[in-house]
Amino acid sequence: MSIKKKAIKGVFWSVIQNWGSQTGSLLVFLILARLLQPKDFGLVALSNLFITFINIFITQGFSQALIQRQKLDQEHLDTAFWTQVAIGFLLTTTSFITAGWVANLFQEPQLIPLIKYLSVIFFLNAFSQVQIALIKRKFAFKTLATRALFGIFMGGFVGVVMAIAGFGVWSLVAQELVYQGVGIIVLWRASDWQPRFRVSSPHFEELFHFGVHVLGFQLVNFFNQRTDTLLIGYFLGAKTLGYYAIAQRILQVMTQLLVGTTNQVALSTFSRLQTDLNRLREAFYQVTQLTSLIAFPTFLGMIAMTPELVILLFGKQWLPAIPIMQILALAGLLRSVSFFNESVFMAMDKPSWRFRLGLLNAILNVIACLVAVRWGLMAIAVAYVISDYLVFPISQWAVSQLIQTPILTYLRQLIVPLVCALIMVVVILAVKYLLRDLLNSQASLVSCTVMGAIAYGLTIRWLSPKLWQQSLELAILAISRVKSHNL
Repeated sequence: MSIKKKAIKGVFWSVIQNWGSQTGSLLVFLILARLLQPKDFGLVALSNLFITFINIFITQGFSQALIQRQKLDQEHLDTAFWTQVAIGFLLTTTSFITAGWVANLFQEPQLIPLIKYLSVIFFLNAFSQVQIALIKRKFAFKTLATRALFGIFMGGFVGVVMAIAGFGVWSLVAQELVYQGVGIIVLWRASDWQPRFRVSSPHFEELFHFGVHVLGFQLVNFFNQRTDTLLIGYFLGAKTLGYYAIAQRILQVMTQLLVGTTNQVALSTFSRLQTDLNRLREAFYQVTQLTSLIAFPTFLGMIAMTPELVILLFGKQWLPAIPIMQILALAGLLRSVSFFNESVFMAMDKPSWRFRLGLLNAILNVIACLVAVRWGLMAIAVAYVISDYLVFPISQWAVSQLIQTPILTYLRQLIVPLVCALIMVVVILAVKYLLRDLLNSQASLVSCTVMGAIAYGLTIRWLSPKLWQQSLELAILAISRVKSHNL
């Protein structure tokens, strides 16, 4: 099977995984948001801050190194697996010991048991990373889709039942632990690879040489992505963080839905095309335009309709999250297209470039959020978005130098989707204004969504018939694949 056919098949199952799991996750999240209090989400957000940071050290970038390598030996796999298991056990033990210190830092004693139980994730994750890398190398994204969907279902079921029974914040902890445990079972049942008990120093050095830059990027990216959460939790408290966590969660879900579908396949595809710049460049343009075609109207439409969405989905107790969600949606616009820059750096064996850009973004983000924290929650959100926009031109220049993509040619891929999305927003706001006294918020949401979608489609067909035709062909291809798999 050719790389193109593997990529198309991978995209299909990546769509199933991302849209299925994120939709299921969002449904569970919406139910729990109505059953739990903002402080419950704030406490889990603080716990996850610590857990996410420590979890970076599990993979050491080995998973990406295994995907990127053209030639892969059994010794690479064995070395990566046992290294991760040993580190996972060490980090779980360390987390138990330091839970009290973290709780004292945020002056939240309730964090101690939460962190101790969630730290089991470190050990669990160590058993899944090599399997995931092998699956992605083979473009076997059907297994990842099964893992995600089954894990979401089982974890969500346990979480909702516990929330109804009155377990509060512990329902969120149980949901995550069940998800991780189920995922490991699915991966190992689907894999034909079994580790042998041996570790090779030369193979470790090969993986580490690549992975150390990935590890460095993940560390700086943590501070880039989590500085806002850290400062809000430290200065403004768990309840305020709960409102921010809701808005940030929606941003993450939407980004994963719109970008994760193709980004998982992008690294594998770009890596196979690393010696053919023309084909790699063409693939990069196509995936960027396709993503912007979907992401731009989604995030801009979300900004226009956030009040109605929050009231409908979460309830009036979450009204303070509305302006935060609108601000963070601006970051979603940028991330939807810049995610693929990282895949290019990794595929072209330039993880150090990714690390340096991540470090720059993290430094700007820390400075911006530290300055903004005195003005409250909205100021931090604005600072967080601005730092991303400052780094984007530099990141795009680096990609341009690496695979010889003129910046103007790249930006030309985004013009039509952006213009059409802005026209769509004007239509939505006009309909919203005209119907403000006639319809309730739910009916207004439906009406604006329908009219906005019609306006967006017609505008694309008018401005770019070629892009409209490509979109139709892609939709037909996706539908035909769904039908063939159902049969």
